[in-house]
Order: sequence, then C-alpha cells, then structure tokens
Amino acid sequence: MSLSANVSEKAALIWAIADKLTGVYKPHEYGEVILPLTVIRRFDCILSDTKAAVLDKYDSVKQLPMRDVLLRKASGHAFYNTSKYDFEKLLADPDNIEANFRDYLNGFSENVHDILEKFKFDGQITTMSNKGILYIVIKEFTSTKADLHPEVISNLEMGYIFEEIIRRFSESHNEDAGQHYTPREVIELMVNILFYDDSDILSGNNVAKTIYDPACGTGGMLSVAEEYLHKLNASTKLISFGQEINDQTFAICKADMLIKGNNAEFIKNGNTLSDDQFEGQTFDYILSNPPFGREWKNEKATVEAEAKRGFAGRFGAGLPAVGDGQMLFLLTAISKMKEPKDCGSRIAIIHNGSPLFTGDAGSGPSDIRKYILENDLLEAIIALPNDIFYNTGIATYIWVLSNKKSGTKREGKVQLINANGLYEKRRKALGNKRNDIPESAIAEITQIYGAFKENEISKIFDTIDFGYTKIVVERPLRDENGELILSKGKKQPDASLRDTENVPLTEDIREYFNREVLPFVPDAWIDAKKSKVGYEIPFTRYFFKYEAPKPSAELMAEILDIETELDGSLAEVFDL
Repeated sequence: MSLSANVSEKAALIWAIADKLTGVYKPHEYGEVILPLTVIRRFDCILSDTKAAVLDKYDSVKQLPMRDVLLRKASGHAFYNTSKYDFEKLLADPDNIEANFRDYLNGFSENVHDILEKFKFDGQITTMSNKGILYIVIKEFTSTKADLHPEVISNLEMGYIFEEIIRRFSESHNEDAGQHYTPREVIELMVNILFYDDSDILSGNNVAKTIYDPACGTGGMLSVAEEYLHKLNASTKLISFGQEINDQTFAICKADMLIKGNNAEFIKNGNTLSDDQFEGQTFDYILSNPPFGREWKNEKATVEAEAKRGFAGRFGAGLPAVGDGQMLFLLTAISKMKEPKDCGSRIAIIHNGSPLFTGDAGSGPSDIRKYILENDLLEAIIALPNDIFYNTGIATYIWVLSNKKSGTKREGKVQLINANGLYEKRRKALGNKRNDIPESAIAEITQIYGAFKENEISKIFDTIDFGYTKIVVERPLRDENGELILSKGKKQPDASLRDTENVPLTEDIREYFNREVLPFVPDAWIDAKKSKVGYEIPFTRYFFKYEAPKPSAELMAEILDIETELDGSLAEVFDL
C-alpha cells in the first residue's frame, strides 16, 4: 500500500470514530475530541514497549530531583507516562473511566501536559463522561483501526494523518484547511530549492543546521525539510524551530516534534508579529507559508512600536498596508538570517501576487522591495500553478532569498520562473485544490532554478531592472488670459495639470524627460524635490504572450451563429 493510501485509510478509520460522538457533539465539533485523542493514542502506542520499565524506574526515582531525566531514559523518548493505566487497562474498569483516564493523563511528563492544555481537552472529558460516551470512545481508540504504533504508522505518516484529520475537521467547520497546512508537493519544491547545492549539508559529516518557520502550523514544512535532508545525508542533523498562533495546531506541531524525538521546546506558541519568541536568534534556513490577505490591525500598536526602532527591530525596511500582513512575515524571516560572515542564510517563503507590486514609490511595500533588491537578497521568484492550495485558487509565488550571493553567478541578479503551467489535474478536488505539482514538475523547476539560464519559462534580470524613479511633472499656472502667474519671478505649478512619470533606474531621468514629456508639453518641468525611488516586480508582464485576434470573417461567422441560436430561443419563449 502506498504511503498516501495508508494515510488516507487510517485517517478515515480514526475519523469514523466520530460516529460515537453523534448527538453529544455537532459535526463541526468532532475535531475537538478526535484530534487530541489521536495525539494521546499515538503517545500511548509509542510508550507501550517501555511502559513496564518506566513504572519500575518510577518507583525508585520518584523522590529524586533528576527523575525527569531518568524517566526519559527509561522510556527511550523525550516524554513518558508514570500512570499504571494505558488505553488497554482503562477498559478493564468502565465504572471509573473518568477518574482513571484523568489519572492516566496526569501521569504524562510536563511537556505533554502543555500540549493537552492547548487542546483544552479537560472540558471534553467531563462532557463525554456526563453523556456516557467516554468509555465507548476510548474503546474505539483502543481498537485495531486506531493502532498508531510506530511499527504500523511511521512518524512521517503520522504527520500526514494529523493534517488529514485537520482537513476533515476544517471542512465540517467551514474553515480554511489551507490556513493550517501547505500541500506536500509545494513544500518538497521549496525544500529542494532551499538545500540546492549546499555542500555543507550534502557532503558534511555530523553537521548540525537550524531551520525556522515563523508560522509553522502543524509543522509540515519543518517535517518535510528534515525528512528530505535525511535522504540526502543521514549524518546531518536539522534542528527545527517554529512559532504558531493557533493553540490546536501548535499542540499538534509540538506533539509531532516529541514523537520524532526532536526538541519540542523549540516550538513556541504565540503571535509572531506582536510577540516574537525568537527575538535576536538567527537560523541557517527559513521557510514559511504565512497567512496572506489577513489584516494586522490587532498587532498594529506593537508592530509600529518595533518599526520605530528601525533595523534594531524586524520592520526597519517599512510596513505594508494594515489590510495584509504577509510582508511582515517576510521581514521577520529576513531579520532571522545569519550574517554572511557566519555562513549566511537562505529563505523560501510563499506569497500571493500582492507583495510583487502593491504600493507606490515611497510606500511601505515598495520600500520593503527596495531594501530587499538594493541589498541583493532576492535570488528567485517562482510562479506556482493556480488551484494547488486548499483555501485559495489565486496566483501564488515562492520567493527565494539569500545573503550568500556575493561572488556567485547570482550576484546582482534575480531569476523569475513561470511554473504556472507545470501541473496535473486532480481526479477529485479538495476544496480549492484542483491541481497537483507532479514529481516530474518538481524536478524540472528545481533543474531550471539550478541551471540559472534563460528559457521560455525562466528569465534573468539585474536587480536594478525592477527599480524606477517616480518624478512629478509640473506645468505652469496661468491666468484666464493664458498669461503666466509668477511669484518672486518664478513660475508657479498648476496642481490641476500635475502629472507623474515612472522612469526606470536604468535610464537617465533628463534624457527620458526630454524624449517622453517635453515634445508633448514643452512648458513642463520636474520638481526634483518630489522624486521618489520605488521598486515593483511586474511578473506576469515579463511572461505575457501576445495572441493575435481572430480574423474578422471568423468573428462575424460566430456572431451570426449566435444570432441564429438566439432567434430560435426567442421563438420558443414567445411562441412565435
């Protein structure tokens, strides 16, 4: 059985347990029980092999200050449970199921307690007990269909199962599944590019690297990055760091890290924009799919206060419009880059089209682009196919940034890759996800990126090509007789005739003005004090293909055909 089939089947079997919740819970509430119980059951299965050893050790060390370290060692994992109960033993005493289940949960190590608190699961236990279904539900989770032992379900598959259950929960809740996770093929492409040609991790022995996601969701990006790296070089260790605002998805991410034996303390709960849990820290790799189109007015006061600190904070380059905070995550990622002298960093981050071009010269978004391009941080932008995300069908792009371009073929250059057509149709849509990026397309995009050559879907520009000077063109104020109105002997501008021109940075402003403006308005001049430098990346314009219109005879024939059809329809309607 393929990995995806195994995951779908197991997730469906677990979700079917929700039938036992009918009547007590509404369908959109099922996930509040199923998700935490799936996590707890996974913990239970993992710890089953060393449960007896932990209980033996607990009797001898429970009074010692070092008991936590000793019990972890006994369990063979970063967590443990000291209760005499497990799922199997809970079934032996139906009459005391609530008290015994609480005893079981209290037996977990502190790092698991934090996860359970974020699920807000305590209230669900009371509800299920009061309604007489707690025993039934736990019995279902103890059955073969909910066997989540690592020998049955790998860590990678378990991550997929969490995400598949979240997707089902989100659909029943009319929520955006996409806000919680990113399609795996997109992450694989990002990771391919993030690690491309990095000799340290590809060939080094016992190298440790760090990776950070400022909007980590259930941790899918971090997990795929780690899995991919182990395929390339099993001796390299990737240490994951992440922050997530949603309590439930944070709990799953932290649980996933515990399950895989990673340091779950590096996964933080909180609002990245207003409460950066990794202030002052830097990382080797950063990847993320932050929310886009979400306003940040709730964080406005904190963000603006940090912006006033300039580059001592994260937002020195500028602030985007309050209606869309995605560029704040981009700036957060940039602020977490290691200095080039310390080997630098690379970023892969997903955005919609907005950060490419919104904002006029002098605006926050334009200034952010200006900072990125003038500091030569942008390596590439890859246009992804439409309809590959669960919650949106709009155009999306991977931005690839690096502060390690100096001395390479990419220095001073930006590569644009239009991979919009590299997809295959899904047999069945998942929300807005109607397309997939097949493995062959992932390989092709990666190869095009690595080759760094122009072709039909790859274009290379100088960073300066995206810049322009917005000049203000004034014309003189005249009286009703057409005479110039002067003040202290100087012409006065007529605000009603004021205009602007965007002059590419690659052109001389005076030459442009003499060529494009003066022949048409000979009395015009430039108000140099009002000139501003802006940057935009008009991605679609660079890949636009002109299609000649149909010949007039062909169009006329089509129009006549439509008229004939309409005549027949009208005759039927009016019984002519």
